[in-house]
Amino acid sequence: MSATTQHQAPGAPGARGERSGLLALSVHGSAGVLDLQVPGGASGADVAAEYSRQASLPTVPRLYTRLGQPLPADVSLADAGICAGTVLLAQSDSALPIPEPSGPSRSAGRADRSEGSEEPEESEEGSRTGASAALWCTVALVVAVVAGSCAAALPDSVARDATVAILLVAAVLGCVPGGPWAEHRVLAAPVFAGAAAVAIAWDPAAARLPTILGTAALAAALCAAVARSLGRRAEEGLRVWTVVGALLFALTTGAALAGIEAQVVWSVLLLIATLAARFVPQLAVDVPDHYLLDLERLAVTAWSARERPVRRRGRIVVPHRVVVAISQRAARLVTAASVAVLAVAAVSAPLLLVEVRATGVQVDVVGARCQVGFCGAALLLAARSYRHRGARAALRAAGLACWIALLLDLLDGAGQGLATSVALVATSLGAVVVLVAVALGRGWRSAWWARRTEVAESLSTAFAVASVVAAAGLVSGLWN
Repeated sequence: MSATTQHQAPGAPGARGERSGLLALSVHGSAGVLDLQVPGGASGADVAAEYSRQASLPTVPRLYTRLGQPLPADVSLADAGICAGTVLLAQSDSALPIPEPSGPSRSAGRADRSEGSEEPEESEEGSRTGASAALWCTVALVVAVVAGSCAAALPDSVARDATVAILLVAAVLGCVPGGPWAEHRVLAAPVFAGAAAVAIAWDPAAARLPTILGTAALAAALCAAVARSLGRRAEEGLRVWTVVGALLFALTTGAALAGIEAQVVWSVLLLIATLAARFVPQLAVDVPDHYLLDLERLAVTAWSARERPVRRRGRIVVPHRVVVAISQRAARLVTAASVAVLAVAAVSAPLLLVEVRATGVQVDVVGARCQVGFCGAALLLAARSYRHRGARAALRAAGLACWIALLLDLLDGAGQGLATSVALVATSLGAVVVLVAVALGRGWRSAWWARRTEVAESLSTAFAVASVVAAAGLVSGLWN
């Protein structure tokens, strides 16, 4: 947390002196960082009192230099050898209280500190229940997907209707707010709604599979919207559910209405998932402008720039709870988007390969394999720039899912034989040796590796975009 102010310490000698005698200091303390402009004749006590007033501290802290030497309270800054640009440390170890003026700003500062003091307890409570809740919700998601798939394969019967009813009831109950695991439960509820939609709208025709999945995505988006309207828990994840479900439904349904083939849909979805890994962090981290800009200093005219104002400017002190809330919100949003990228990539990559192999056009098959391979490489390389473990793991899983689908497709096309086995073993050993060598040499964290991987990620993304032309069947369509 940082703050920037330009004030003169009140009560200091020479506070209205020449501007050439002002010293610019940076005071670091528990309440943040304040940039102060004080006259050289001000004492250390004056600077400490000004810092305590600006930071809304209940006591006057003691000031220390960067080397830990205490700054005398009754000695002027000039006599103490303090020059412009000096960094001072404020430690609230004194018992000298200051009068607390009445006003909304002081009460707001106390509320911020009181709310910030409760955050560790909430985070500790969340850490105790988060792991078990995530585990049980993951098991529930797997059960929901298996139940929806099995119900879709059944003919019209009582068992099929009962399975669909149970899935719908689970989706409705998951949207109900309240309970210690409500944050994880509301995120799992759209999966039950989507599984029920798949079981209802299932059709064995391969050409209708995109529309069926789009309908399931729409049902999941509606369930997420209902859950979000009932409570504000897991708002970022529910927002991602709503946006991704609506986009999938619009893309798949629009392609079905326009008569576009399924391989085009899977190719475009895989490309969108790859590009989302690069652009989502730019949209997720949203800091309010009034915390980044000093609006008073931006409003400068030709006349106001010439005068020297003597009144005190407004201070910018960002509360700690605001910084924590913005960072946590961005982390949850990025993690939810990364999980959505994993889901879309893991579904679209194998379906694209299966669809192009069914067409029998060699150009489409090569283009689809190139796109899946380059998209997997782009996702794996993009994961390195994510500092959050959950998002990084999701993107790595998405890239590995693309490569596993490509590997299985290549093995299926090559058949079984000695040459195929030797190639598979050699490729696997080579990948393991490269990973171990780079990890032991700590090359992942070097500047050399960072530059190369940035170039490799850009090239992989560019090649993935170019491969869509062949994977979507555009080249074969022009030839025919």
